[in-house]
Amino acid sequence: MENIQRITGHLQAKDTGSRSFLSLVPTGDGGCYFIDEEQEYWRTYRFVEGARTYDEAASVQQAHEAAAIFGEFQNLICDLPGPRLHETIADFHNTPARYRRFHEALERDSHGRAGLCRAEIDCALSFEDGAGVLVALQDAGDLPERITHNDSKLNNVLFDERGDHAICVIDLDTVMPGLSLYDFGDLVRSATTSAAEDAADIADIGMRLDYFEALAQGYLGTAVNFLTETEIRHLAVAGKVITVETGVRFLTDYLSGDEYFRVHGPRQNLDRCQAQFALAASIDRQMADMQRVVAGIAAGLKRTNQAG
Repeated sequence: MENIQRITGHLQAKDTGSRSFLSLVPTGDGGCYFIDEEQEYWRTYRFVEGARTYDEAASVQQAHEAAAIFGEFQNLICDLPGPRLHETIADFHNTPARYRRFHEALERDSHGRAGLCRAEIDCALSFEDGAGVLVALQDAGDLPERITHNDSKLNNVLFDERGDHAICVIDLDTVMPGLSLYDFGDLVRSATTSAAEDAADIADIGMRLDYFEALAQGYLGTAVNFLTETEIRHLAVAGKVITVETGVRFLTDYLSGDEYFRVHGPRQNLDRCQAQFALAASIDRQMADMQRVVAGIAAGLKRTNQAG
């Protein structure tokens, strides 16, 4: 809550007028949350009128809008003063750490499920070598730490009731130190896919290049001025990394007996894992095209900025 209070206060003070952001309502004594007689914790945001969410992007325009508002969100909070924000969930997007937990769960096989998902285990292992690239770049000092949302899937954006304009970023519980690429990568994972996250039939799952182009155009349009060349160069790779990471998380939870993610059936986490790995494979096949898209958009925006 300290993180959220600082972030929302910082955004409110900027008063850009271009977007709406969540605004905390203080308690009677000026606090940012209330504890009731049963020791339950409560907070209140001002209601955002005329808004709705989407689990899947209904158009390239929605993808563009979602990416633009997340880029603007990062841009507006990158100069937050004061101490480093709390790390609310340790190693949340540390992909090598996620793989370590996967290997531990696989070795324990506490629910006897490893034999039921051998193909998914092999797929996870095949992705492992390249999955740590973002963390490695950060450790080498090539990627700067940013303040990021860290759960930037499409349904954490409020759209206007017509669905063609993003008006607010929501669910700020995981806003903390991270990499800009985590947010863009999760947008790629959630907004470019051609099927639901838990689709049982993965035959038609793929990354839609036109949706990726819309994401890149929207995100770079609001973020290009603060991003480094290395960040821009790894935007496409981030989509694969976060998709693989999410698949590994679903598989780890399946092996552990569905302890973390809410499920409605014994196979749901496995179905989710299969869908993520199918999407990651599709991203892999289109990586060269994605890289060309990003390079072209970035070069065009920089020419425009220099001319202006």
